[in-house]
Amino acid sequence: TMDAAVDGLIHYPSVSALPDTPELLDDLPADARFPGMPSDPDTLKARQMALGRARRENAVAMQRWWLDRMVASPAPLQEKMTLFWHGHFTSAYEKGIPAFRLIAQNELFRRNALGNARGIALAVSRDPAMLRYLDNAVNVRAHPNENYAREFFELFTLGIGNYSETDVREAARAFTGWTIRPRFCWEFYDNPRTHDPGLKTIFGRSGPFDGSDVVRLAFEQPAAARWFAAKLLNFFVYNDPEPELIDALAAQIRQHDYELGPVMSQLLRSNVFYSARAYRALVKSPIEFVVGTYQLYGFTAVQPTVFGVLNRLAQRPFSPPNVKGWEGGASWLNSQAMLTRANFAASVAATAANAPWLHHSVEANDPSAIARTLALVTVQDDLSPASLARLERTLEGDDGQPEFSYENAAERIRAAAYLALVTPAYHLA
Repeated sequence: TMDAAVDGLIHYPSVSALPDTPELLDDLPADARFPGMPSDPDTLKARQMALGRARRENAVAMQRWWLDRMVASPAPLQEKMTLFWHGHFTSAYEKGIPAFRLIAQNELFRRNALGNARGIALAVSRDPAMLRYLDNAVNVRAHPNENYAREFFELFTLGIGNYSETDVREAARAFTGWTIRPRFCWEFYDNPRTHDPGLKTIFGRSGPFDGSDVVRLAFEQPAAARWFAAKLLNFFVYNDPEPELIDALAAQIRQHDYELGPVMSQLLRSNVFYSARAYRALVKSPIEFVVGTYQLYGFTAVQPTVFGVLNRLAQRPFSPPNVKGWEGGASWLNSQAMLTRANFAASVAATAANAPWLHHSVEANDPSAIARTLALVTVQDDLSPASLARLERTLEGDDGQPEFSYENAAERIRAAAYLALVTPAYHLA
């Protein structure tokens, strides 16, 4: 039933059987500020070249590890929420963050996938990867850096128009001292010597605030619940949700004090989630398209070609384009992207004859049954009669071609499966 399905998504099973975090090479930034860096130019150049190789190999290892988790996890909503947080509280490997710190941030998102949004915001504000990515690691009393404070309000919690420049400046002062210690595994460090302990005024409230207070004050603003409501609706239901719908979900978020488990439980049971407007209203992101296609055809891990595919489709894990994350929506669909998706679909469709859910129809030697099964499983029967007939003709063979048989079954099924995977419906969620 729908209720049982939602319960299974929200109360996900153990994922302890999934692979542990990947093995990573030493990729600490080649920065002369850190002790132990060689002064000899040739040695330094060799170290920098080794660092470049390590970072390239680490990037692939991190992406493979997470994509394999997405494909194999028995807790799909946990991974989808991890992707949601990754695109919301963005950090990118390109900023010189050590790979193990991005993995730790990813695990933070996974542990708190359906946790408390305010708690996640506080944890991310103290996360070494984020401290480096948005420069709060160099935010000190003598020279306050406003970068993190600004993005925290604009993109992470409130949105433009719901804070003032004074709030940004004062919040930056409150965030001073939250930094990292590179020589100690890049751990978080609350440095009292660089923190500004003076009075600050944020959202009309005054006190000797620190970063924790900024998070608390931001989530006390009415705009915070609406911000997260809009984000969830855009990610799970449809783009540009009505203001009334945002307000209704924001009220639930406030009612549950930002605990997202019960909020998502209600959203996935709501009438709007099953409404005509929500049906196939979202464009599958490249990661959703790739992972879902692998799962459909029984892959247990991604193939080496996936990295080039996601690079061409402009959505590589651990590499959002900027602090805003991926734009999403119709931006995922252009002529080059559709060609890349089609080529990827063809590579996966080559295995279609081995799909367990097709075995019965194949053994029955019934091309019409195979076509109907492909339509049902791939796009939930969202094919026009003409499109379904085209699948049947592909399987049966056009005039002058041999009839469907054991000898040509694999080739015919591959062609029909490809046609199903490139239908417009398959690219929408």
